[in-house]
Amino acid sequence: MRFDALQNLPLYIGTMGFSYRDWNQVFYPNEMKINQYLSYYSRIFNSVEIDSTFYGTPRKSTVSGWLKNSPPGFKFSVKAPKLITHESGLINAWGLMTEFLDTMRLLEDRLGVILLQFPPSFSADQLETLISFIGKLPSDLSFAVEIRNQSWYTAEQLFVEQLGRLGIAWAATQYPNLPARIHDTAQFIYIRWIGQHGTFHKHDHERIDRTEDIQLWLHQIQENSENKRAVFGYFNNDYAGFAAGTAIKFYNLVGMPMGNPNEPKQSRLF
Repeated sequence: MRFDALQNLPLYIGTMGFSYRDWNQVFYPNEMKINQYLSYYSRIFNSVEIDSTFYGTPRKSTVSGWLKNSPPGFKFSVKAPKLITHESGLINAWGLMTEFLDTMRLLEDRLGVILLQFPPSFSADQLETLISFIGKLPSDLSFAVEIRNQSWYTAEQLFVEQLGRLGIAWAATQYPNLPARIHDTAQFIYIRWIGQHGTFHKHDHERIDRTEDIQLWLHQIQENSENKRAVFGYFNNDYAGFAAGTAIKFYNLVGMPMGNPNEPKQSRLF
């Protein structure tokens, strides 16, 4: 299959996190130290979604380490802390968000998208709270919102209009009981291939062939690619059993060249 419309569209594709011991010997060389993972990973893929930020704003020294251990052109997408999205429900959380954004700006041009992921309990009844909060987000950064409560799909058109007015992406997800659909609300596309949590006890090889599923997503990306400046997409281990392997499959399906981890850092991977 050909996806001609994607040839000139920047695709930033990787995995949700990169520090998995199960990837030793099947992705990372045996006995590689964990502090070497990012340098190795970032020479193969051109982006990663950082999950650790969900648990709190990282130290500035940690962010500096991400920069040091990744090449120019690499993109970090980051999840907003759960204290903002889950525990406070956005109430009185603007100070926390400001602190988080100030830290993430240290990534400079390697900052991809900032994801606000909400719990299944976060329903469309809280639309006004959500729009009020994200309406204050700075326009020079890119944001995506992920919701898992089905009530948002009942109010789908209104939600699309509000996000489109703000230029914030509705994160498309491969997740149980949610539509696998891309909504046109921003100048970029953000996709999360999650799967059912806890499906696999080990994450050292793909246990499900997702080729056909990925091709369907690629058709959607192509159909929604007009006037888009980039696509960001990330695979979870629970999607097929081994996120790095599935990301490699995506690269091969699209014809994206992959980096060589044994070569010196380059100015760009693609």
